Amino acid sequence: MAEELYVPLNGSLKEKYELLIPQLQGLTQDEPDMVANMANIAAALKEAFGFFWAGFYRVEGNQLVLGPFQGPVACTRIAYGRGVCGTAWKEAKTLIVPDVNQFPGHIACSSRSRSEIVVPLFSGHMVCGVLDVDSDQLDAFSETDAWYLEKIVSLLKF
Repeated sequence: MAEELYVPLNGSLKEKYELLIPQLQGLTQDEPDMVANMANIAAALKEAFGFFWAGFYRVEGNQLVLGPFQGPVACTRIAYGRGVCGTAWKEAKTLIVPDVNQFPGHIACSSRSRSEIVVPLFSGHMVCGVLDVDSDQLDAFSETDAWYLEKIVSLLKF
């Protein structure tokens, strides 16, 4: 598959995700390297939606360690249960945070981040990482984003 995305600028959120997912399947299905697949997914999300930050953290011991991402430099390690990412890991569920400044214990990797969605990655029943997406706008994420981002992370085979 060509390493070029097609996602229309004027489509609805659902239409954009519906066009993006088969392209991501094409990029990831024959590639066994998880880092390469995470990198392409992060790049595609940033390109398709213009998110402020999109990337992955991998579980290593009792911490999340920064993985492939697109956007400004980020926090390198996040403790279990700390911040939005650590809480999504602990609770093993997707978290949508309309205003990160209202989230108890939020870790401000960038003061420009205003809202966030974090989707856990599973290997069996265990969380093995998270997809973290930030916006520089308040209330930028919805249940539609959650549903499609959960489908996207399911493309990663651990």
